[in-house]
Amino acid sequence: MLQIDLTNKVAVVTGGSGELGRVMARTLAGSGAAVAVHYLRGQDRAEAVCQDIINTGGKAMTVQADVSDLDSVHAMRGAVAEELGHADIIVNNAVHQYDWTSVLEQATADYESQFRTCVLHNVFMAKAFVPDMIERKWGRVIGINTECTMQCSPSQSAYIAGKAGQDRVLRVLANDVGQHGITVNQVAPGWTISDKYRETPAEDKRYRDLVPMGRRGEDQEIANAVAFLASDLAAFITGVYLPVCGGNVMPRI
Repeated sequence: MLQIDLTNKVAVVTGGSGELGRVMARTLAGSGAAVAVHYLRGQDRAEAVCQDIINTGGKAMTVQADVSDLDSVHAMRGAVAEELGHADIIVNNAVHQYDWTSVLEQATADYESQFRTCVLHNVFMAKAFVPDMIERKWGRVIGINTECTMQCSPSQSAYIAGKAGQDRVLRVLANDVGQHGITVNQVAPGWTISDKYRETPAEDKRYRDLVPMGRRGEDQEIANAVAFLASDLAAFITGVYLPVCGGNVMPRI
């Protein structure tokens, strides 16, 4: 039977205290990885995720960093290495939240923040963590993208400008480091049901009617894709943008 086995691996999940990040962190830990749960400001939430993992027999730590600052990311790398060991898996999930509006009305600062927290976030994580992966000839870089990058709908411009830039950075990185046994992939969720929406359901019929599978995805389904790409089952998959959205977007060839 095929199993996702991340025993003896160390994973870092940025935005690990968030709606999707916490499920990714718990899922990687459930597959055997020791997990560093990153946060920027949500220390209490990160500590709760860490405690969940420890309570189920896993190993975890919390770590604070500003992913848009290279020195801060390098400090995070040092803290993780000291407590858990060198990272084998990085999941670049954190992103800055802001109000969406038209291109003409969107603040310039919003484009700048998305560049820093999508593009530079992925660049800085690579600079900090990938050299150790190269040395050990094994590694997984997983960026969390979005179905929105393919949709280009009104009000999405700042967000998808950052995510499209992230896509190109990670595809180049896949070419740069593949020879070292390192894969670089992206998971692109749709409008996903997480704890927030379970507590306060949204009116989503219009969205569901557009999805070939007729429903919204669950946070666990996103985390399952991340765990698969982190495992040896996906050892020969790299450079992929993988929509996990029930077919709402389908890359064509």
